Amino acid sequence: MLKTAGRLAAFVDQDRLWSRHMALARIGAFGQTGVNRPALSALDGKARRQLVDWGRAIGLAASVDPIANLFLELRGDQPDLAPILIGSHLDSQPTGGRFDGVFGVLAALEVMEALVAAGVPPRRTVIVVAWTNEEGSRFAPGMMGSAAFAGARALEPILELRDAEGIRVKEALAALAAAEDDLPCRPLGFRPAAYIEPHIEQGPVLEVAGNTIGIVSGIQGKRTFRVTIDGAEAHAGTEPHASRRDALLAAVEVVSALSRHFRDPEDITRFTVGRFTVTPNAPSVVPSRVVFSIDLRHPDAATLQALGDAIADISRANAGRCDVMVEPLLHDPPLTFAPRLRDKMAGFAETLGLRFQHMASGAGHDARHLARLGPAAMIFVPCKDGISHNEAESALPGDLHAGAQLLAETVEWLAQASNVDIEELAT
Repeated sequence: MLKTAGRLAAFVDQDRLWSRHMALARIGAFGQTGVNRPALSALDGKARRQLVDWGRAIGLAASVDPIANLFLELRGDQPDLAPILIGSHLDSQPTGGRFDGVFGVLAALEVMEALVAAGVPPRRTVIVVAWTNEEGSRFAPGMMGSAAFAGARALEPILELRDAEGIRVKEALAALAAAEDDLPCRPLGFRPAAYIEPHIEQGPVLEVAGNTIGIVSGIQGKRTFRVTIDGAEAHAGTEPHASRRDALLAAVEVVSALSRHFRDPEDITRFTVGRFTVTPNAPSVVPSRVVFSIDLRHPDAATLQALGDAIADISRANAGRCDVMVEPLLHDPPLTFAPRLRDKMAGFAETLGLRFQHMASGAGHDARHLARLGPAAMIFVPCKDGISHNEAESALPGDLHAGAQLLAETVEWLAQASNVDIEELAT
């Protein structure tokens, strides 16, 4: 067992960590620094293969589960003990950057490198995970792999979801599995002793405060909806306005009314319409149908409930002569990560001399679902100007290194912890 705090962190290699970020950034690269790597695509498969190759080079055993979550395992001296799980995801948004998700996976892999280099086998098995389809940009909703793993969503309905090209998850999984037929398949889900997910902040808080580490207190709640507004097609030159059922104009009114309703002086509520589809989308035809998405977030459960419940009535009241259907898609209430685990992490950050702060996450992450299974936590590092889901997304090598060092110290303690220690984290 490593007795000296900070010793395992010394084995975390900043140059190797950065080099691997740049290597994965070339898979799906566009523009100067952008990455477009859809979940369960050939590009995703290429990134996964690179991760497997890196892991196997230091003796890690690779496996997948039925939803294609990818695991790299360093077996502990007492494999009957619940394992430690660390990681994030490899898929990106269509206009993504080089660090979202990838940092968590590569920081976890770097911890494995450190454990192997230190020459002291962990008591508990430690497993790196790359979750399937966190982003939800190809198959919606996101966090598909972690949700299935944790039992938050049933597998069978997930397999029938389709992307914009009509391809089902089931079919995309089969294509990926054909390229990964050398990886054994493990059962879906298990209960880890703890889960830690490193991530870039995706916001400006750390950078503005001049801190290197965010110890994440929890994740704000999220509700998503699909709104369909039906009108009637008509000739743009002959149909009088008085008799039109223009779905696009109705949708604009609905979105404007919702935006006004959700605006708050403290700027806590987050309301986003990120997808807008118009039918028939022809210049000289009055639109007959509009379908748009709603992403609604708030850190207070009761407020989130009330705001989401108001959407249908507000939409109908502002749609004029058009019909409205509001479909709830997702409701994830706010959650708090394990306080005692966060306290441990704060102690390690102090020992390493890292400037840190406690902070909530405005974005959703796979850790949300893993918190259902046991103690979970997240580590944030700064990203330039808080920009993410954008080609301009950027992070400093030293900040990524610091986040991986904190992960290493936390994992080393967890990997040697007794069952009593783990039970105390959950209280």
